[in-house]
Amino acid sequence: MSITQQYLLDTYRAQRLGETPQPPPGTHDLRTLRELRGYRQFRAVVAERPAHGRLRRALGRLLHPQARSAC
Repeated sequence: MSITQQYLLDTYRAQRLGETPQPPPGTHDLRTLRELRGYRQFRAVVAERPAHGRLRRALGRLLHPQARSAC
C-alpha cells in the first residue's frame, strides 16, 4: 500500500468516525528540515564546533588545498 492510499484510507476512517483528518503527506516536510537544521546547529554549538559553514569549508579544503593561509 502506498503512502497516498494509506492517507486516503485514514481520511475515510476519520470521516466515518467524525474525527479530524490528518494533514496530507508532505505538508510539514520543510518545517521538519528547518527544525533538523536548527537541532544540528545547536548540537554543534554545544560541542564547541562552528555552527554553520562546515560543509562549505570542507569542500573548499578539498577543492583548493594550496590556498591555506600561512598564519
